[in-house]
Amino acid sequence: MAEKIFSHRLSGKTFDRDRGVKQADPVRYYKLGTKKNPAKVSVQTEERKKELEAIFMEKKWSSIIICDPDKPEDISALEILSNPGQTKINAHNIGRNEPCYCGSGRKFKKCCG
Repeated sequence: MAEKIFSHRLSGKTFDRDRGVKQADPVRYYKLGTKKNPAKVSVQTEERKKELEAIFMEKKWSSIIICDPDKPEDISALEILSNPGQTKINAHNIGRNEPCYCGSGRKFKKCCG
């Protein structure tokens, strides 16, 4: 067994006396629809399975489609991939020394900040 000399806490790299550097695989979140995190979908019929396979192939998303007539259809992963979340924009993008947006006439830092 190799003697562990040094382990970097941020990168996860471990330096061994025998083998040199080895990369540890930290717990990571992978994007939905990739090979490391395929979209999991369950359907009830083979026809529906073929429809969804065509959609996933067209968009080049990785998926696992389970055909089980006893379970209800669950295509929530496909809906998430089809409708990605929108970036939220702050409506009140003002500096602290500008007048407050509420109309009080005071500086933002003294009023609503």
